[in-house]
Amino acid sequence: MLSVRFEKDSVADASSRAVARYHGPMEPFVLANDRVRLTPATESDVDAITAWCQDDEVRQWTTIPWPYEREHSEYYVETVIPDGWHSEKDYTWIIRDAAAYTEGGPEPVALGTMTLRPDNADEGLQSGEIAFAVAPEARGKGFATAAALLALEWGFSPEGLNLARATWRAALGNWWSRRVAWKCGFQVEAVIRAEVPMRGQRGDGWLATLLPNDPRQPNEDWPADAPWPGTGEAA
Repeated sequence: MLSVRFEKDSVADASSRAVARYHGPMEPFVLANDRVRLTPATESDVDAITAWCQDDEVRQWTTIPWPYEREHSEYYVETVIPDGWHSEKDYTWIIRDAAAYTEGGPEPVALGTMTLRPDNADEGLQSGEIAFAVAPEARGKGFATAAALLALEWGFSPEGLNLARATWRAALGNWWSRRVAWKCGFQVEAVIRAEVPMRGQRGDGWLATLLPNDPRQPNEDWPADAPWPGTGEAA
């Protein structure tokens, strides 16, 4: 059973979500614990997303359009994210600080996005890739790791996607993203040539895996040659 909280929203409630993927399109819902809230995107998130997509790190390591304008955020929130849920190909949530939320009040500011992307294998055999981006002011505070663990818990649960495996990949050199995967227990399997498409070309990338029964903590020492971060820093 999930230890996270399902919360009712305007589109789907907890009782319908477990069977939604078998009887119709999956509808967005909230996952929450005491650290983070993963919620559907709303129009009120557009300005925050536009702001942190100006960051050089986001531009360097993601495939967002550049220059990034407000209209890109509008399209992302209004079309890309809903289409991903309805097609059951990309489940994307907005990351929020649970400590800043008051029941019945507005959702806290958007701190990033978390996506879980299952492949086309049969139910129970699927692999799901996690992908995420976090606002500059939210990095190093543990939000990305907490959000990834929350999404993975739902992904592995029989009440969720019942995944057989999760994967993470990132362009070689994206140490911040690797730090998150490392803290979640992902095992880096290889450096794969031309693994990651990046602005008109393909670059080498890390590929890591996590199985349902793997511990959700680092399974190896942090690489000694990593330029960042220090041993005690969050991600």
